[in-house]
Amino acid sequence: MGSTMTQKLLAAKCGKEEVKPGQLIMCSLDMVLGNDITAPVAIREFERLERGEVFNKRRIALVPDHFVPNKDIKSAQQAAVMRRFARSMQIENYFEAGRAGIEHALLPEMGLVTAGDCVIGADSHTCTYGALGAFSTGVGSTDMACAMAVGKTWFKVPSAIRVRLRGRLSRYVTGKDVILELIGRIGVDGALYKSLEFCGDIGEISMDGRFAICNMAVEAGAKNGIFEVDENTLEYLRAHNAGEPVIFEADEDAEYEQEIEIRLDDVPLTVAYPSLPENTRPAAEGKDIKIDQAVIGSCTNGRMEDMRAAAEILRGRKVHPDVRCIIIPATQNIWRQCAREGLFDIFAQAGCVVSAPTCGPCLGGYMGILAGGERAVSTTNRNFIGRMGHVKSEVYLSGPYVAAASAVRGYISTPDML
Repeated sequence: MGSTMTQKLLAAKCGKEEVKPGQLIMCSLDMVLGNDITAPVAIREFERLERGEVFNKRRIALVPDHFVPNKDIKSAQQAAVMRRFARSMQIENYFEAGRAGIEHALLPEMGLVTAGDCVIGADSHTCTYGALGAFSTGVGSTDMACAMAVGKTWFKVPSAIRVRLRGRLSRYVTGKDVILELIGRIGVDGALYKSLEFCGDIGEISMDGRFAICNMAVEAGAKNGIFEVDENTLEYLRAHNAGEPVIFEADEDAEYEQEIEIRLDDVPLTVAYPSLPENTRPAAEGKDIKIDQAVIGSCTNGRMEDMRAAAEILRGRKVHPDVRCIIIPATQNIWRQCAREGLFDIFAQAGCVVSAPTCGPCLGGYMGILAGGERAVSTTNRNFIGRMGHVKSEVYLSGPYVAAASAVRGYISTPDML
C-alpha cells in the first residue's frame, strides 16, 4: 500500500523511505514553539538538562500571547521568564508585546512555517500549520524542553482519515462551519491520534478558512490536520516570504482508515452548543437563545477574513444593548490592516470593544470573562464547562458572520435574520 501525505512527510523527517501507522520514529524539527503558559515550564526543564545552548536560535519561536499584555503579577512573571531566556539564548524569533500576536496566526504571517515542515508547539492548536502542507502538532512542555535542546522529537506514526471536499460554499459559510460540520459528524474523539487529510475542491476554501479547519482538527482528537498544497498555498507562502516549500502528495493507493465526503453546498451556518464542539446544530435553530457576549477573534478566527466578515455585518448597525461584543485581531499586522481599512470605525460605531492581540477570553484568561449564568457566542475553538469563565456560563462556538449577527440581534442569529 502507498503512503499518505503525513506519512511521507514524517518519513522524510526521520530519514526513512517509508513509515507505517503505529511505528515509533525520531524526527528532525523545523520549528519548536512555546507561549507564556507552556514555555516557562519548558524553560525550567531545559535548564535542568544543563545544555548551555539551544539546538538552533532560528528554529525556536517564543510568543507571549495568552495573558499578554500582562493581566496580573503572575502573568507578568511568566512573561519575564520567557523574556530572560530569549535574551540569554539569543532566540531570534521572540516576539515581545507590541510585535507579537496570537502564536498560530503570527508564525505563518511571519513566514516561519512552510510546506513540508515538521513543527511542534507546547500548545494543542499547533496543528494550525497543516493548512500550509506542514506536519504540525501539539506536545507537552517537557517534550518542548528536550526539542529545544536537540532539535528532534519522537512520534508514533498516525493512521489517517481522508476528508474530501466537494462543491461550493454557500453565502456566509466559512471554514469554521466546515470543521464544525466534520466534528459534529465524527465526534470529539472521531479522529483520535489520526491525521485528518483534506483534499478535493480545496480551492473553495480560503487560506484563512484552511487555518481555521486545521486549527480545530485537535477538537476531533486528531494528531494533525493537513491540506494538499495548491497554488493558493504557494501564493500565500510567497507573499509571506516563507522558506522553500517541499510538497508531499498522497499516493493513489494510500491506505486510509476512513474516507469522508463533505458536500460544501450542504454545509449550513453552524453553531456548537455547550459543552463540546461536537454538539453542532444549524445556527438558525438557535434563534431563541439569548446571549450576553459575542467574541470575534482567537487563533481560529482572528484573521483578516474574519475581521472583514464582522465589519460586513456590523456596518451601519448597533450591537444589542444587552450584549458585549469584543473583537480581537490576531496579530499586530492584522490590527494595523483593520485600521487602514476603517474597520475600527465600523466596530466603534456599532458599540464594540476592540482589543490588542491576545488569546484573552478564549481560555478564560481576561478581556471577556463570563459570569455565572451568562452565555457567549464565540469564534474560538472550545466550549468546555468553565472555558470562558464561571462554570455556570455557556459558550456557543460559531464563525464570524454568526457571531456578529448574534451581537446585533441579541440572540443566536444568522445574517439573514437581521
